[in-house]
Amino acid sequence: MASTRQELLDLIVTDHAFDHPRAEIEALQLQAADELFQMLRARIPVLDRRANETGIERIERFEDIVPLLFAHTVYKSYPESFIEKGRWDRMLAWLTTLSADDLTGIDVAGVTDADEWLGRLKAAGCMVLATSGSSGKCSFLPASSADKALKLRHFKHSTGWPNTVANNQMISFWTGPIEGPNSAIEAGQIQRDLWAKPGAFYNLISEPLRITDVSAGAAFMKKMRSGTASPDEIAAFEERSKAASARMSAGIEGFVDTLLAHRHEPIQISGLWAQHLQIIEMAYARGVKDGEFHPESRVSAGGGIKGVVLPEDYKERVRRFYGDVRYPGAYGMTEMAQPMPICPGGRYHRPPGLIWLQLDKPGENLINAREGVVEGRFAFLDLLFTGRWGGCISGDKVEIDWSDSCPCGRPGPTILDTISRFAQAGEEDHIGCAGTIDSYVRGAMS
Repeated sequence: MASTRQELLDLIVTDHAFDHPRAEIEALQLQAADELFQMLRARIPVLDRRANETGIERIERFEDIVPLLFAHTVYKSYPESFIEKGRWDRMLAWLTTLSADDLTGIDVAGVTDADEWLGRLKAAGCMVLATSGSSGKCSFLPASSADKALKLRHFKHSTGWPNTVANNQMISFWTGPIEGPNSAIEAGQIQRDLWAKPGAFYNLISEPLRITDVSAGAAFMKKMRSGTASPDEIAAFEERSKAASARMSAGIEGFVDTLLAHRHEPIQISGLWAQHLQIIEMAYARGVKDGEFHPESRVSAGGGIKGVVLPEDYKERVRRFYGDVRYPGAYGMTEMAQPMPICPGGRYHRPPGLIWLQLDKPGENLINAREGVVEGRFAFLDLLFTGRWGGCISGDKVEIDWSDSCPCGRPGPTILDTISRFAQAGEEDHIGCAGTIDSYVRGAMS
């Protein structure tokens, strides 16, 4: 007999995954949350410590989950000196405090940088996603190979919702690199593996993305903002940027030619807003007019606008160029395996295996709304993960309509397309539990 957790996760493969009333799903979610908590508590040191100190023995209400949530910053709570000094064994000890498996026995002899360290983890069956923020300090999120397989299944059945299921029948274009441990790279790999026909996947950048290089670049930009970068460091950075730009320019001509050659067939393309605008400019120079793309094509655009000067109507320009095609959308984040697809009514819907928890600004108290539109901090428990605890407090400010209905006709709740951040670029986001969880990590390592 399948567990309640598995029952919820398996709903994603059905035609009615997003059609269940709120009360029905949330009753099952509470059972599944307790099931997962009992399974992982003894295996994840920080989760067990938190449960002991808060007195949570069972999850019976959504309020019981809140003290067990981790701040998203916990995944970069390691001392920077571990990486600077090449203490990869200590990095394993740190990651073990957040993982369901003991990783300390992995051989890290001869490792010289974070990319090699991640490679050793992958070879041992621990799939770690890495992200780098504006500070240059990476977040490292562990997961199991089973987690990754379930994540791929979820994307297969949700990224085309409500129109279709991913079926490897598209000519697919990805405007970035396709190799590396970064979360954005994983998105490209998922697109390739689920949507592209055999031999019909094209990516713009052939060289792998190295987390070590991304972190170094982010750290340099931080030094530039603070005025502490030396002239030699600035000159070296400019030289690297010129070389990267030259490599990009060399590849984009052929990439755009291939894209335009297939524009009368169903294609899929994902890229940043600025990349789409560059493609449009090059297409116009080749005599291509607006609206020439096959109506079954799928165009994804977003991100990449920080520090970039774009025309005020950049979104309208992109839609005008590609024309009457499909523009799929979803709300998600690196810490989550189950993104929330957007419906024709312009709202994001909740997968059955994802528990939504809306908190106050400090991230300490549940806003236990039953109806109406409410603003608060977004938190969640992703029931998919067994390689780590999937409970996380994000930095996102969201408006959730807790009514059991949506303009598209499906049951709620739904998230409005008004998502923003509590902290702006360069600011620190203060989440109440962050310091406490960090102290648990330090204690577990000791």
